[in-house]
Amino acid sequence: MKSVLFRQHGGPEVLEYADFPTPEPRQGEVLVRLRAAALNRVDITVRRGWPGLKLELPHIPGCDGAGEVAAVGEGTIQFAVGDRVVIDANLGCGECEFCIAGADNMCRNWHLLGETVRGTYAEYVSLPERQLYKLPPEFGYHEAAAAALVYQTAWHSLISKGQLRPGEVVLVVGAGGGVNSASIQVARFAGARVIAVASSTQKAELARSLGAEHVIDRSQEQDWSKVVFRLTSKRGVDIVVDNVGSTFMSSLRALRKGGRLLTVGNTAGPKVEIDNRYLFSRHLSIIGSTMSPLSEFRTVMDLVVGGKLRPVIDRRYPLKDAAAAQQRLEEDQQLGKILLDIG
Repeated sequence: MKSVLFRQHGGPEVLEYADFPTPEPRQGEVLVRLRAAALNRVDITVRRGWPGLKLELPHIPGCDGAGEVAAVGEGTIQFAVGDRVVIDANLGCGECEFCIAGADNMCRNWHLLGETVRGTYAEYVSLPERQLYKLPPEFGYHEAAAAALVYQTAWHSLISKGQLRPGEVVLVVGAGGGVNSASIQVARFAGARVIAVASSTQKAELARSLGAEHVIDRSQEQDWSKVVFRLTSKRGVDIVVDNVGSTFMSSLRALRKGGRLLTVGNTAGPKVEIDNRYLFSRHLSIIGSTMSPLSEFRTVMDLVVGGKLRPVIDRRYPLKDAAAAQQRLEEDQQLGKILLDIG
């Protein structure tokens, strides 16, 4: 099969468009002929590498993907050849106490497709059938791939962990990326008001189109936490979605007493510095999460295919041009999700 892989860590230049053996479905697995894959920030961090990351090289990146069932392994009962499916990249073992309790995103042997196991920058991938969601005939592969990871991540963070309630005010730091654009929509769907911080006029327009009531252009307003206080009559917001990391102090200052800062990532780097006095003196919480349980993935995809949540697509590239696609993501040029056409 055709794939994009790397044999060593580095910049986009290490990505190769190359042949790789097509996987065979094992018992309980489904072989998916991929038609679309979506990029995520983790694709870049895995390509660069970090201390302690151990991969079987060559490695194929990619978390998100959609296509049709090409073959099924022994014991597979939910899918048949030709079914249209989208992938859940959250890989639990299915056997530990967390998986049995329905919290498979906290699995003791948890993996993320494309991060620690080979992913979707390829024509085929084989996965346990529990990782697949059946798509209706009219729903596009690219839209499905664009939605899969980011919407379940935003949903679990805001609804399950953040306990978002109707009428609350949510601040989303950043408006161009996949999780943040999904967070705006999930918050609006839940009945919340949304304020967004954007880095450009184009990203501000995107945030407004997705339902943000107020948008702050940080290129014009450096101290956006003060603007948030003015917009909320000096009360502050109930929740901040901050997946940047270096902006944590501004996010904490923007919260009301008892507010929650939600994070699922750190696009500016893994290390942050905060003034702990803000946490205990104002009763604030920092709540982290990763992906979602399988049950929430199905809930979210029902909403996506039902038109209640709308994936935002930035640009599509042929699979062979994955390096150029990653370069666009790395330079933070995107407005929504970047997609790969596969076949």
